[in-house]
Order: sequence, then structure tokens, then C-alpha cells
Amino acid sequence: METKDGFLVINKEKGCTSHDCVKQIRKLLNTKKVGHTGTLDPEVIGTLPIAIGSATRFIQYLPQDKTYIGQIKLGIRTNTDDIHGKIINQKSWPKINDEKLDQYLNRFRGSIKQIPPKVSSVHVNGERAYKKSFKNENFELGPREVKIDELILMKWDQINGIIEMKIKCSAGTYIRAIARDIGEILNSEGCLLQLKRISACGFDEQNSIKISDIEKGKKNAPNLIIPTISALNHISTFVLTKEEQINLWQTGRAITVDINYLNESKTFDYKKPIKVIDKKKILLGIGFLNKEQTNINPKLVLNAK
Repeated sequence: METKDGFLVINKEKGCTSHDCVKQIRKLLNTKKVGHTGTLDPEVIGTLPIAIGSATRFIQYLPQDKTYIGQIKLGIRTNTDDIHGKIINQKSWPKINDEKLDQYLNRFRGSIKQIPPKVSSVHVNGERAYKKSFKNENFELGPREVKIDELILMKWDQINGIIEMKIKCSAGTYIRAIARDIGEILNSEGCLLQLKRISACGFDEQNSIKISDIEKGKKNAPNLIIPTISALNHISTFVLTKEEQINLWQTGRAITVDINYLNESKTFDYKKPIKVIDKKKILLGIGFLNKEQTNINPKLVLNAK
């Protein structure tokens, strides 16, 4: 059976890398063109959208925010900023009530700057930080701006020093770094105890499946593939109604548009991508308006001629 293009939302289990998941899906679906939408650490569980076929070309156009539920352990600092690393310092945590703790968490809401963990995939002079760290090299990482759209204190365990929270954030946010920095502002130490991603790139855990369930025959993966066009509901749509327009598009040429129509719809922005479809709602690709709003220029063309 031919594999459909689209997205398969995997519920990643502990101990499996994101690359492992891609390899397993390649084998299960007997297709080479497979990619994930963002790495999850081996010990992190949860939502990992996998792109199949031509959907791999649309990953950059998916929503980039992600949502996690995690636990932070106060009193411990590790070299990896999570509980699985080597302990490098220990310190008591303050006696504090939920309200006061939530006030401290305000420092992590909105746009913030954070220094990624030393054991991260950030590039340092052409090499991944984690590789330098494993070689015990001395290096420093600079702060990066990230956005925390939502941070909810779900539970505070004073006795064991464990904070449970829900975090909705931009791509590139390190929850391990937040755990470390929360420990610091509380005049203690902190590391990530456990983490689950409950949504990513517009997909959530309700639509996810475990690879083990596919392998055991409990789930039929091809039937669970979400069409690429459905994953792009968040961006504007332009319909090509004429055959000559489609021919122009598939040969990589600009499409002339009616500026009055664009102004009436109020959904188009030359800085943002537009999905281009035909009358049968078949996805043809991605384009961008020129600044004059007279043409849609092809950026990604499916079935190019």
C-alpha cells in the first residue's frame, strides 16, 4: 500500500531518541522520506510530530510553539541541568507558599533571555555544545531570547522541593534551563526532574500514537497520517481557479492577484506564508506576496514541471 504524505503524531516513550523514532517509522512505513519537527531529549516523553513524504518540506511552516508539563527538583544542580546528570552542587530550598512562588515565576513569563544548557545542541564554533561538554572542554554559551506564552504553577511540594508546572513556549526554549534558573532565583539550586511534551507544532497528545502500538499491530499508521493541508490551517489560503494559473505556478512563475480581494479578506500579509490550493482543495505549495501585493511568488511548489 502506498504511504500517504502528511504527519504522524508519535507519543514518544522514554529512552528513545527523536532520530530513533524517525528510523522506526521509515522501516514501518517502508519509506525513506521521513523527518521529525523538533528534537525531544531521550528521557523526555510525549508529542513528536513526524513528517512523511512531501510533508517534510512544510515543517518550517508549521506553528512553532510547544507546550510541556514538567517537574523541577529544587536543591540539586547537575552538569546537564536535569536529574540524569552529574550532581555538581546541593543546597536547601526556601520555605515558601504557592502565592509567593508564583510571584517569582513571573520572571519567566513573556520574553526572557536564557543561557542554554552546556549539554545542548547549540552550535559553538561549528560544533554542538554537548560534544564539547562530553570532551570536558571549557566554553561559554551566550543568552538567547525565547518567549514563554504561558507558565502555570500546577503544584508545589514544599516537603520534597518539587515544582510542577505547565509551560507554553516558543521553539528553542530549554525547559532544563528554566529549571536551573528557577533554582537560582530562589537562592537554591534546580534541575529538571521529568518532562512531557503535550503539544508541538499544532499537534497534541490526543492525536498521538506509540510506535510500540504500531509494531504490535494495535494501530494502523497509514490511516492515522494527518494530511499536510490540515496541518497548515493556521495560514492564509489562496485558491487557483484556472488551469493557466496552475500551469504558471507549477513552472515556478508568479501569480497575479487582485489587491481589492486581498484588502477585503484582511488575512494576507506579505511577510507571512500563504498556502496555495486548487478548486479541489489539493495543496499546490507555499507562496509569499510581493510588497506591492500584486503577485504571489512561489516559494515551495509541489509537482513542479
